[in-house]
Amino acid sequence: MTIYRPLIKLYSESFRSWTGPVVRVLLCTLLLLWSPLAASAKSKPNRAPRPEPELKILTLNVSPNPYIISSGPLQFSAMVQLPKELNGATLLEVSSFITSPSKNSLRFLTTRKPLEPHTAPTGGAAPPHVSVLLTWDGLDQKKIQPGAGLYQFEVRAKLLANGEKGPRTQMVAWPKRGTIEVK
Repeated sequence: MTIYRPLIKLYSESFRSWTGPVVRVLLCTLLLLWSPLAASAKSKPNRAPRPEPELKILTLNVSPNPYIISSGPLQFSAMVQLPKELNGATLLEVSSFITSPSKNSLRFLTTRKPLEPHTAPTGGAAPPHVSVLLTWDGLDQKKIQPGAGLYQFEVRAKLLANGEKGPRTQMVAWPKRGTIEVK
């Protein structure tokens, strides 16, 4: 224990003199500079944006807008561009999810169309297009007429292939979103 006393005495004397505060300031500065570097080391690297899929919803028409519940069904008419090669896909599924601002009233609509195999277009030929129509009867998931308000919708398109346990998703298009005024 007596061996370390001179070191402890030297250390305590240095902090009592004018160099003590200078050493403390330098240590604090070093800690402040070191902490942001450690925090930035944990951030995620920037990723390149995902390329747009070949399956696309080209156009989406919603009619009538504004929608009056007693006037009949609301129609979502979509034009979907298929990829150049289907790679075994046999079904095109187009679905729409409609929600009210309170999220109390919602409805999920879906339709599936069988696809015929097509040859890949050569040169500058346009890929094949498929027209799809979804209809909403104006009722929510409980088969009750929802209240008036501004409803949000999202339309998605998927290519499905038959698998061992049923249809499997092969490709998904970017969704189209919008709003409908219900009166």
